[in-house]
Amino acid sequence: MISDVAGFDWPALTAELDDSGCALTPPLLSAAECRELSALYDDVGRFRSTIDMARFRFGSGQYRYFDYPLPDPVAQLRAAFYPRLLPIARDWAAKLGWDAPWPDDLDSWLDRCHRAGQRRPTPILLRYRAGDWNALHRDLYGDLVFPLQVVIGLDKPGTDHTGGEFLLVEQRPRAQSRGTVTVLPQGHGLIFTTRDRPVRSTRGWSAAPVRHGVSTLRTGIRHTLGLVFHDAT
Repeated sequence: MISDVAGFDWPALTAELDDSGCALTPPLLSAAECRELSALYDDVGRFRSTIDMARFRFGSGQYRYFDYPLPDPVAQLRAAFYPRLLPIARDWAAKLGWDAPWPDDLDSWLDRCHRAGQRRPTPILLRYRAGDWNALHRDLYGDLVFPLQVVIGLDKPGTDHTGGEFLLVEQRPRAQSRGTVTVLPQGHGLIFTTRDRPVRSTRGWSAAPVRHGVSTLRTGIRHTLGLVFHDAT
C-alpha cells in the first residue's frame, strides 16, 4: 500500500530542499509494489513512447513514457505529491520574483498544460543495465514547468545492482558548480529541482540552474519511476 505522503515530515523535507535542492523521502512503496511497477516495463501497451538514450546521445539505456490512463499507483503518487510540493514551488517563485502559475490541484494544472498544447503524459519508467548511464539534463517538455519532481527507486542497491547513483549538479551564482550524489533506496523517493531554484546571493536571491542524471551502472539492472508534474508538447 502506498505510504501516506501527507504524513511525512514536510517541514524537514522542505528545509532540505531549500538547502540542497533535493530531499529523500521515507518509504513510499513496498518491495512487492516496486516489483509490480518494474514488471510493467515489458507491457509495451502501457506506454506512449520508448526512448533509446544512446540514439539521442542522452547516455545509454532506455526509458518509456506512460500513456493515459496512468496505472493507479502512478496516478495516486502524482496526485499525492502535488499539493505538498506546491507551497515550496510558490515560495521559490516568490523569492525569485517569478510568476507562480500553479493552481491548487493537479487536475487544474494539467488542464492548463493541455490547453497550452502540452497534452502528453510525462510519468516515466526507466531501465538501466550494466554500462548504462544518463547524461545531465532537465525535464522541461514545454513552456509550462513545475519546478520540482520525484524519482522513486524500484530495485535494491547493492543487491539488484551496483552503481547507478542519482546525480544532481547545481550551477552556483558566480561560483563553481556543486554536485550531490544520492543512492536511491528501494521504495524511497527523491524530490529534486526540475530547472532552477533560489539560492542566497549578495543581491538577495538568485536562480541556480540545476541538472540531474545517473552515474554508470556497474552491475545488474536498475528501474526507477519518474514523476514529472507538467505534461509535454
